[in-house]
Amino acid sequence: MKINKEGYRIIGITGFICLLLGTGIYRLLSSHDNGTLVWVVVLLMLLFWFFIVAFFREPRRVKIHDADLVFSPCDGRVVVTEPVHESEYLDEEMMQISIFMSITNVHMNWFPVGGTVEYFKYHPGRFLVAWHPKSSTENERTTTVVRVSGGRRVLFRQVAGLIARRIVSYMKVGEPVKQNDVCGFIKFGSRIDVLLPKDSEVLVEIGDPVVGSQTPIARLKPQTK
Repeated sequence: MKINKEGYRIIGITGFICLLLGTGIYRLLSSHDNGTLVWVVVLLMLLFWFFIVAFFREPRRVKIHDADLVFSPCDGRVVVTEPVHESEYLDEEMMQISIFMSITNVHMNWFPVGGTVEYFKYHPGRFLVAWHPKSSTENERTTTVVRVSGGRRVLFRQVAGLIARRIVSYMKVGEPVKQNDVCGFIKFGSRIDVLLPKDSEVLVEIGDPVVGSQTPIARLKPQTK
């Protein structure tokens, strides 16, 4: 299993803390003839550490490129499909698809479309639960706009949640990006909003499970002149 680079520091620190606590508990309990309890505690700490390691797993996935499709930027479950007015940058009516990532999902993020990064901004904010409607506008988040071939623009947000307190983004304005390349990482539970031209064909429904870089969530319609 390959580990994402964003996890190296956390995995090392967590492992060191678990080792110190485990050693202390072993010495404390073993002197009181609590052998069974010692091994239970040690096992629980090992399981916790393995969970942290697994959280930062980096799966091998086939890279799919289709300019007409918008792919899921993350693993998770669809929680929103609705028209909204985007007021931060594009100032137009758009179709929003939001995907919630549980703490057990892979938390790597991928570009849902290919093109050129036209806009990027980091917003400090609150840490409401990620499925809360206001989390898209009030939580800590990043906003990225990618201009695809033909001039259409797709906006997506990495949104922090109640537990997620660290968003990592690899965006640079003006940089060309490829569909389904890695674009960032969100640590410990969160969501991503994808905002598309309003006439896009939505291919998922609320409750659908999606796989990052593999599941098409919408189809872009050709831009009319």
